Amino acid sequence: MSSLTKLNYKIISHLMGLLLMVNGGFMFLSSLVSWYYNDGVLKEMLLAGTVALGVGGMIMLLTKNHRKEIQKREGYIIVAFGWIFMALIGTLPYIFTGAIPGFTNAFFETMSGYTTTGASILTDIESVPRGVLFWRSITHWIGGMGIIVLAIAILPLLGIGGMQLFAAEAPGPSGDKLHPRITDTAKRLWLIYVGYTLAETVLLKIAGMSFFDAINHSLSTLSTGGFSTKNASVAFWNDKPMVQYIIIVFMFLAGSNFVLSYFAFKRKFQKIFQDEEFKLYSAFIIGLTIVASLVIYFQADVAFSSISHPMIWGPFESAVRHGLFQVLTIITTTGFVSADYTLWTPFLTIFFFGLMFLGGSAGSTAGGIKIMRHIIMIKNGVLEFKRTLHPHAILPVRYNRKAVPQPIVFNILGFFILYMLSFIIGTLVFSWIGLDFKTALGGAASTLGNIGPAIGDLGPVNNYAHLPDAAKWWSSFLMLIGRLELFTVLILLTPFFWRNR
Repeated sequence: MSSLTKLNYKIISHLMGLLLMVNGGFMFLSSLVSWYYNDGVLKEMLLAGTVALGVGGMIMLLTKNHRKEIQKREGYIIVAFGWIFMALIGTLPYIFTGAIPGFTNAFFETMSGYTTTGASILTDIESVPRGVLFWRSITHWIGGMGIIVLAIAILPLLGIGGMQLFAAEAPGPSGDKLHPRITDTAKRLWLIYVGYTLAETVLLKIAGMSFFDAINHSLSTLSTGGFSTKNASVAFWNDKPMVQYIIIVFMFLAGSNFVLSYFAFKRKFQKIFQDEEFKLYSAFIIGLTIVASLVIYFQADVAFSSISHPMIWGPFESAVRHGLFQVLTIITTTGFVSADYTLWTPFLTIFFFGLMFLGGSAGSTAGGIKIMRHIIMIKNGVLEFKRTLHPHAILPVRYNRKAVPQPIVFNILGFFILYMLSFIIGTLVFSWIGLDFKTALGGAASTLGNIGPAIGDLGPVNNYAHLPDAAKWWSSFLMLIGRLELFTVLILLTPFFWRNR
């Protein structure tokens, strides 16, 4: 007999209303940008914010007498439907202003924003009103911080994809938690997130960006989103190397565990340098950058031909900068573009495609499989050889010098299998819709990993505008399940989840 109880729909609806009101508040903030720049869409932005606030407030009012109790099933529904409802209401600024015609395109752009994927259907970004562009970047920023809070507070409680291991390493029930209360933990991480955003904005302004471009790129960088205010993305500033180095630094920070940033501010540097994931994350970036940079440098005729202003500070510096930039933008799943890496030789095309399956750190705003899971899988694989030779030995997988419980190891292995299965199915569906082989592969890897640029017809200098509507909806689904750790969404598709006993 199952122990499932009747779902508490009132608290689910109440929290959906709260999320819609948060959306509405940020729409009003975007309308201030419209007013300041006099971009001609102030009324439409205010209307969008009013509708979001009105609908959210009405839902909260109707469900104010809810039972203040959230079970595991309610948690799954709140996480999955929260992102869907935010994406639905988030289309209003695009639709009301006419910046994106058609609900399918508007939903795709909004889902890409909240999931911090950065895939876009806009063909002329620079012609879009500034208030709408700011809203577009804000969707990244909301989604990015939402993922941090999700990883800290909710996914460990649900046992999603091995995230309870991250909880044990950071703010969960162990001695390493930031604060015993989840709300206080979230506040501290919000402060770091906001602080990094402001710091990058100031630095980018000093380096030569306009204030509007600086704030938008900061919102996109810290969320590892990738939306830009320029058609050429960050390649627009290839003549300003300092702009790209600043973005590189903050992409690195955004792709690392935000709890480590907290420890850095508290001067607990030993915790950072002892963290296995951080060490491997850093080593991957250094090693992969060396490979990419050497290929770019020694095949400069091919590589530099695709880069505008390629040698401002000399060919070697340019090779290292663009190699590091592209390695980081893909590993952290940010998706900014400094050049078309698909023109850099077939080796580098396959090289960067492979990086799409790496992912950033647990507890970061990055998407993908995550470095932590790779560590556990590699260690478990090595131990399997030892277990073959010593079948009676007890050989636990250790992470940060602690034994990892076997159920978590199985959870991570299951997540990886499900991730690769989702990639295969994603590719097959794209092929069935009509995409060619390279585009289908790239589209599935990029949307599932929340990266943005891919290969084939979805390469760094292309976008998703030409896809059929069916492919855009499928992309939106892949972005959602990839962002929410697969299990959170896919479990809702099982019949036993909805049975009351």
